[in-house]
Amino acid sequence: MEDIDRRVREDLAKISYATRDWNFPREHDGQRVLDVAVIGAGQGGIATCFGLMRRGISNVCMFDRAPKGGEGPWITFARMLTLRTPKYVTGPDLGIPSLTPQSWFEAKYGAQAWRDLDKISRQDWQAYLDWVRDVLNLPVRNEYNLLDLDWQDDLVVLTFRCAAGEEKKVRARKVVLATGIEGGGKWYVPEFISENLPANRYAHTSATIDFAALKNKRIGVLGAGASAFDNAATALEAGAARVDLCLRRKEIPSVNPYRWMENGGFLSYFSELPDPVRWRFMRRIYDLNQPPPQDTFWRCRRHENFAFHVGTPWTGVRMEGNEVVVTTPKGEMRFDFLIVGTGFLIDMAQRPELARLAPHVALWREKFTPPMDEESTLLGSYPYLGAKFQFRPKDSADPLAPMLAAIHNFTFSATPSMGLSGASISAMRFGVEKLTFGIGCDLFVEDGERHLQSLLDYNVEELISLDPPG
Repeated sequence: MEDIDRRVREDLAKISYATRDWNFPREHDGQRVLDVAVIGAGQGGIATCFGLMRRGISNVCMFDRAPKGGEGPWITFARMLTLRTPKYVTGPDLGIPSLTPQSWFEAKYGAQAWRDLDKISRQDWQAYLDWVRDVLNLPVRNEYNLLDLDWQDDLVVLTFRCAAGEEKKVRARKVVLATGIEGGGKWYVPEFISENLPANRYAHTSATIDFAALKNKRIGVLGAGASAFDNAATALEAGAARVDLCLRRKEIPSVNPYRWMENGGFLSYFSELPDPVRWRFMRRIYDLNQPPPQDTFWRCRRHENFAFHVGTPWTGVRMEGNEVVVTTPKGEMRFDFLIVGTGFLIDMAQRPELARLAPHVALWREKFTPPMDEESTLLGSYPYLGAKFQFRPKDSADPLAPMLAAIHNFTFSATPSMGLSGASISAMRFGVEKLTFGIGCDLFVEDGERHLQSLLDYNVEELISLDPPG
């Protein structure tokens, strides 16, 4: 690992041209103003921070509510055995060979281990992200939970609650939201479940679950996505008596549109398409959904006490004695515990830190009217972003419009506007390139007159002698 650390430093030194900080330092009430505050220190935040520094924007800091090493889902609520993406997909390395997952893996386990590897384990992916952050010496403050975003004196004011419970304010010219899949709303549990069952009888797939306590229990799982199968498999491996997975669809999805999307054209230029075409792309992608990987399905199917039920949505739940009774179009089912894999809800108002902004942010349904046979309530709920991932106002005359332009949404909710981006390993390098270019452009143009004055003041002589060489 010392050798790979040295290679990274040497590689970066060889391509360090034009990475020196060019911004003018700012202060407010004697405190330093960040050029960019990045919310989230998982894979999207790390890649963004590194990308900004590669562009000569070093006055940045990441903030994450988790302790160090617990950023993102990989060692918290992710329950897959491996990543779903192919092992050769790159991300936070931003194209630097010595920083790639392969280079790290080979340094840690050997070249043959990489050749033998099918997919990277989630634990190794977290360890790799930790290494990237450390070897690049990226600035981060852990256990900083963002409470609010405000706008004062043409700066974003971020209010955090820190580990000891105290509140701290940080000012920044720009903010990047790199808060992953849930960053645009909240994990979703249907009300007919949450309003009719005790909290200890169900859990969302994103929640902390005591699987050991599910031994010898009958488990019902709702959902067709990979996380539903991951949690079903984890329950089975923990000794559940039986696991029944139910899904609304008449068949389990089998085609993965992400594999099609992993091409340079889509990843680079989707955001440049006209609205009707972007809308149709997303309708198709969302209609296909992402299936569980084959190995994830087999992880469940190898257990004789596992069953899946297509065309079996849950229409109601109730407690009957000590049993959870689930009603479906095919009859009642009885369980001891439910695991709910119903994904997330895109609704910025559900995020406390975004509640102030939510009423002002333009959504797709307010900017685009699809043909009658192409409606989608889901797609209409997503924010309608500008070309630099920035929020856009519902009303261009809104006094908060400058604040919205200073906040860049690098979460999953950017997908209909920008395609795959910060919440996807597959697209990270392409999304970071576009995001950091846009942020740098805004910062430079805003200070254009100061940069011009810097040139006018520049007086470093390069020709210092008119005499013949001595």
